[in-house]
Amino acid sequence: MSLRNRIALYYTAATAVLVALVFTAVSLMVDRVVYRHFDEELARESTAVLHKSHIRTNAFMGFREMIEPDEANNRNEQRKRPHEPLKTEFIQFTGLDGTPIRKSANLGQNALVINTGEKHVTFINTSVGGLDVRQIQRPLQSRSGETHGWLIVARPVTDAIVVLGDLHRVLLLSFPAILITLFALTRSIAARSIKPVKEVIDTAEGITKKNLDQRIRLPENRDELYRLSATINALLDRLQDAFNRETQFTADASHELKTPLAAVKGTLEVLIRKPRTQEHYEDRIGLCLNELNRMAQLIEQLLLLARHEKSTMTPKLEPLELNISINEVVKRLKALAEPKGITLDFSKQAAGIVEADPEMLGMIIENVLSNAVKYSPTGSTVTVDTGISPNATRRTITDQGMGIPEQQLHSIFERFYRMGESRSASSGGSGLGLAIVKKLADLQGILISVESHPGDGTSFTLRFPRSSLTQTVNA
Repeated sequence: MSLRNRIALYYTAATAVLVALVFTAVSLMVDRVVYRHFDEELARESTAVLHKSHIRTNAFMGFREMIEPDEANNRNEQRKRPHEPLKTEFIQFTGLDGTPIRKSANLGQNALVINTGEKHVTFINTSVGGLDVRQIQRPLQSRSGETHGWLIVARPVTDAIVVLGDLHRVLLLSFPAILITLFALTRSIAARSIKPVKEVIDTAEGITKKNLDQRIRLPENRDELYRLSATINALLDRLQDAFNRETQFTADASHELKTPLAAVKGTLEVLIRKPRTQEHYEDRIGLCLNELNRMAQLIEQLLLLARHEKSTMTPKLEPLELNISINEVVKRLKALAEPKGITLDFSKQAAGIVEADPEMLGMIIENVLSNAVKYSPTGSTVTVDTGISPNATRRTITDQGMGIPEQQLHSIFERFYRMGESRSASSGGSGLGLAIVKKLADLQGILISVESHPGDGTSFTLRFPRSSLTQTVNA
């Protein structure tokens, strides 16, 4: 079922309940008002009949004696008006056994219904001679409260029943008509209301990797649909950015893998053409090994990120002397720094024991330091600074390189992100190093932040949480 049909159906169902309640209340109210009017008339008429018949409920001397005078009066009335039978009401006096003792002439051979078990005034709907009537049954009691009979006064209610029946039929017939009309109107309104949603769906269905730059048109009203469209557009922006970066990375990774493969293949093809000296073989084989190591490192980085995304990496935390880990990395990177005349300043550092995974910590420090060396100018200095607070042990690695533009600082830890083709090509970076650093740091609870100003270098700060195992002493 479509959305507009569901909206129309739910709204119509809710309205149907409300309309049914209103119609029922109206019907019951009208019935009550109509019959209350009849009951008031019957009560007044029964009281008048008792007075005319000289019967007093508080001075009851014997039912038959008390109605004799009324029989005489009734005969006199009949002689006075022999051709005017009572048409508007029926009157009947009934004895204890339910047998009619006296009744109005217009009843003829018919008798009004009597309930001999009822001791109080009651009103009921019944019929007499095929005529629908409303009647009051009133007990005739002595001063002692003993019941000696009943007075029954009835009036025709045919016209009232017809009117009430017409009202009920109108309500019953109008109920489905209202619901059908309401469903059609609601469905039309819902169709117009969700038209922007259809536009969103049509636009979203038409977006592919070939037209990721297409966006959903924002509605004029800033309502929920506007927020939905804006949210989807923002999602498309992120998807396009991720797709573009991954596409760029795929091209870069292919190039990075293709270049060493081509170098190795070309070198080996040259070597087998004719005999070479041992020194030549050793030199070329060393070149091939370097290229293969570069490929292996790139593949290892890709596998590392894949394992992290599948949540298969679990750090093995243990107490480590932070300075020892940094010194080991500094020794390995001297071969990269010395040709450029870069000095690695790691002197006068405060000792500190932290909880970390040795292998992961080594990769974090090596990636950050190697980036500092790669992007520092010749003859500059890369420093490692120490900071200690009650809650954390800090290490800050600062270079004197070109810096990072402020608008790019939030993106440098993203996978596949590369700040510039010229910079990446010259450094041999793949855009994976800092992404690996961020993920490994998150796994160990290490906070990493960066500050940079173009032309003034960049500072990466690692904050290690201090646990019960952490101890610090001044060097």
